[in-house]
Amino acid sequence: MLRTRWLVRTPIWVFRARLGAIFGGRLLMLEHKGRRTGRRRYVTLEVVDHPGPDTYVVVSGFGERSQWFRNVTADPNVRVWIGSHAPAPATAIRLDAAEAASTLTMYAQAHPSAWANLRPVLEQTLGHPADVDSTDLPVIALELSTRSGGRP
Repeated sequence: MLRTRWLVRTPIWVFRARLGAIFGGRLLMLEHKGRRTGRRRYVTLEVVDHPGPDTYVVVSGFGERSQWFRNVTADPNVRVWIGSHAPAPATAIRLDAAEAASTLTMYAQAHPSAWANLRPVLEQTLGHPADVDSTDLPVIALELSTRSGGRP
């Protein structure tokens, strides 16, 4: 299912229509710049943690090979679409290994069914076991900024 492009990209149109609230806060849309082209790119991601009002945490399920992850590593200035709100400027910050493991452990405990379904997909994609205690999955905090406007 994750490899069916039109299905995976459908939520992007939902967010653009400002109807993202139908996902109930479990998804957000990340707008980032292509590292080579500089063109705006979009991806919808599951929110695995929301530790504060201006911080959302997401995981790169395809590891460091993920295009969105490589793009935000090259330029961490992004915009985040949450619910039905206008996009907000943010900064993408990679969590260290201990923070990543803690975040994934909390996610697995809070959403055991989702983790049970997601884990085999991650393992197939990564080619090795996905262990929440010692993960090499990139975990990214998206910190909303107070500045207004601007595109990534």
